[in-house]
Amino acid sequence: MAIEVLNPGLLTTVQDTGRYGYQRYGIPPAGAADSYALRVGNILLGNKEDEASLEITILGPTLRFEEENWIALTGTDLGPYLNEQPLPLWETVHVNKGDVLSFRRPEKGMRVYLTIAGGINVPPALKSKATYLQGKLGGFCGRPLHGGDRIETIPARAQKRRLPKRLIPSYGLHSLRVLVSSTGEHFSSVAVKTLLTSEYKILPHSNRMGLRLTGSSIEHLKSADIISEPVCTGAIQVPGNGQPILLLSDRQTTGGYTRIATVISVDLPKAAQARPGDVISFVECTLEEAQQAYCEQEELLAALQEELQSL
Repeated sequence: MAIEVLNPGLLTTVQDTGRYGYQRYGIPPAGAADSYALRVGNILLGNKEDEASLEITILGPTLRFEEENWIALTGTDLGPYLNEQPLPLWETVHVNKGDVLSFRRPEKGMRVYLTIAGGINVPPALKSKATYLQGKLGGFCGRPLHGGDRIETIPARAQKRRLPKRLIPSYGLHSLRVLVSSTGEHFSSVAVKTLLTSEYKILPHSNRMGLRLTGSSIEHLKSADIISEPVCTGAIQVPGNGQPILLLSDRQTTGGYTRIATVISVDLPKAAQARPGDVISFVECTLEEAQQAYCEQEELLAALQEELQSL
């Protein structure tokens, strides 16, 4: 079974929840920028949560299904159509042999995930199918999809399922919760206040490595440069120009810019769905609040999986 790529779209890659355990070798996790959307798609189809899907960016591909199967589209609305009919998001859809999935005018957001019953059959690289573009590692030959590619799939059964509305995220809200770093050596309380009271516009040269932002300048106490230290997804670095950079899935493993705060993991999907030109802001939360938000999300997903398995 396979899916033929008639048109690859702007940027379509194979992604799962990422590869871990290799950052000491300079290899970041990569994986879905919006891991919540990917996980929900897999749960709806009865796949393992970390099964690979196609991450589709802004301008989607045109794909032909060579055999019947079940799929789900999760994430933001990029105008999907199956043949000539609009396709719903956050629910499973049956496709027949010869059906064509395409995307028209993107309505909002940045990324949608095409999950397929049974998953995508590509060989794991370092225990993950995620595409790391800078390293040309994993996914489909370590690169985005090209026209003429055939994506092998794994046959599996599925059924009609729909995500409850209460679990569908609202991507339009771009106020992101952050943990402020212990930055007395690098930033004053005034600099932290600047971050937390300003709005920042996302610049066009943002990508899966990070969101480059422009807005109120954040001043350093001393230099912007430090001895390189480990960084994580969600870290907000401040280079010498005072304009923050929010690191995403393909970010480097170490960085030599000062770090002022870190976006909490539950809010990273909202960051991943923000487009160039969108405006975001930051609000401080405590570690306990971040942990509570994470536990609540995991409990909801576990309950969803248990509920669907009982059907």
